[in-house]
Amino acid sequence: MSDSVAQAAPDSDPQARLERHLAFVKALPLLPGVYRMLAGDGTVLYVGKAISLRKRVGSYFQKNDHSPRIRLMLTQVERIETTVVRSEAEALVLENNLIKALAPRYNILFRDDKSYPYLVVTGHKTPRLAYYRGALDKRNQYFGPFPSGYVVKESIQLLQKVFKLRTCEDTVFANRSRPCLLHQIKRCSAPCVDLITPEDYRADVNNAVLFLNGRANELLLELETRMARLSEEWKFEEAAAIRDQIQALARIQERQFVSSNTNELDADIVAAVVENGTVCLNLAMVRGGRHVGDKNLFPTHAEDYDEAEALEAFLAQHYLDRTVPPVVICSPAPPNLDVLTQLLTEQAQRKVIINANPNGERRVWLEMARKNASLAIQQRSSHAASQSGRLQALIEALGLPEDAARIECFDISHTMGEATVASCVVFDDGDIQTSQYRRYNINGITPGDDYAAMRQALTRRYEKIAAGEGKVPDLILIDGGKGQLSMAEAVMEEVGLPQPALIGVAKGETRKAGLEQLVFASTHNVLQLPRDHPGLHLIQQIRDEAHRFAITGHRARRAKARVASSLEEIEGVGPKRRQKLLARFGGLQGVKGAGVDDLMQVDGISQALAEKIHAALRG
Repeated sequence: MSDSVAQAAPDSDPQARLERHLAFVKALPLLPGVYRMLAGDGTVLYVGKAISLRKRVGSYFQKNDHSPRIRLMLTQVERIETTVVRSEAEALVLENNLIKALAPRYNILFRDDKSYPYLVVTGHKTPRLAYYRGALDKRNQYFGPFPSGYVVKESIQLLQKVFKLRTCEDTVFANRSRPCLLHQIKRCSAPCVDLITPEDYRADVNNAVLFLNGRANELLLELETRMARLSEEWKFEEAAAIRDQIQALARIQERQFVSSNTNELDADIVAAVVENGTVCLNLAMVRGGRHVGDKNLFPTHAEDYDEAEALEAFLAQHYLDRTVPPVVICSPAPPNLDVLTQLLTEQAQRKVIINANPNGERRVWLEMARKNASLAIQQRSSHAASQSGRLQALIEALGLPEDAARIECFDISHTMGEATVASCVVFDDGDIQTSQYRRYNINGITPGDDYAAMRQALTRRYEKIAAGEGKVPDLILIDGGKGQLSMAEAVMEEVGLPQPALIGVAKGETRKAGLEQLVFASTHNVLQLPRDHPGLHLIQQIRDEAHRFAITGHRARRAKARVASSLEEIEGVGPKRRQKLLARFGGLQGVKGAGVDDLMQVDGISQALAEKIHAALRG
């Protein structure tokens, strides 16, 4: 692998810049590699791969039929960098590594950086059932990945009902002296206190693994045989427990809305659809022969990509650092099908099949995925039209510039001044932008002083933006009345950002939705829009989202502070004893619920200290 860079000062003359680029192209090799288009400030504009670097890079400057997006990009290119690799497959890997790392503005991007969730059966002596994200450990058994965390959590609840496997953390499991609530509601067999033999618990684990592997029919047959044998031996209570398991498994099977006739099949179904200039990919997952859900993905910078190109970009980006199922069913066929198949096979260290022309039930799955992608585009277009209409109505009602697009909203949340958190949510490009949300932990103020909290949050936010580290909003919404708004005005003047419009959103006299009053900066004039006004609906949506985001952060901060402070305030409970208590009872709530005798079982806790802890936490 070797690098080559076009080193030259930026040219103001487009013709001189073109000649410089053509001279650089002539020196490129006829070898596979990756090229990077850079702007004058060093920003990477585009990353691409090529079988022949000279031919591919040269095509940008020797042809005139480029799309508007590419033509715009070429006017900004000042430098080109290339990296030679050994094969097209290597080029594909490097290209997508760079796209993920650099997020170039002219590459199609699938912004889905979170790892997909798994259901894990741990490799402990007494295995645990758990939700998991992250790198895989060979000591455990993983099932998935799944399209959403909800699917995993629902699966865990179902498996708890049937197999009663433990889900508690190891520190809790190792220090239990009595069964927990899950045992009392018949969701755990309580192996922590030996209410089930290791052999019987292992049998339940094996049965759960059979079910997760899609071998439900085999499992049901085995359970029915076991139930019949226990009945013949007059062990009716044990037979009844097996009967309940069989009935629960049958109910779970009935809930599967799609199933495969092929046991143990793991497959991903990916369909790319382009309608009305919008690209959508539907990713559906089949695990153990069961359809476990799907999700729709809308890439950015995809204006002039066709379905096949978008699908290839998704497959390369999505599976770059993830588990690849044995079968990927897709539509349409990606342009470099053989290269992708080779790449995924090498990554998985086993054979991977990419099937773009399936038959039977697999074709039904694929048609379902295409239909879901098409419906998602229609819903997105409808939502965008609705949001666009709301924004336009708000612009007209408030007298904002016609091109106003970005709105930021702030809210403060605390409990009697404790654990104050400020939130900033962003509306831009016609929708809520969750990736741009920010929370601010407020410190160094008088508890309960909302004005000081708002001042601190706004200052921290807009000092950076005034320094050029962010995008200046067109409208700033402050959840509050004239006092909060005056504080915001003072901050904007101090940081040197007078241009954003400032509006206070004050609750009406009865604090009911629809009676909000909009307070204008400077004049403090008040406007109350009709309840059915689309612009008011947009403000309510953004304001409510700011409130939700603030209170979620506040609750998390408050809970963390209370866990630490409650035990720290008790004389005689130092860091080591605090750690032992939390480990023994599984957290602060467990310590609060423990009796004096239970507390005395912890190493280093005398009767006197146990009584003091009990009184402090119950008081």
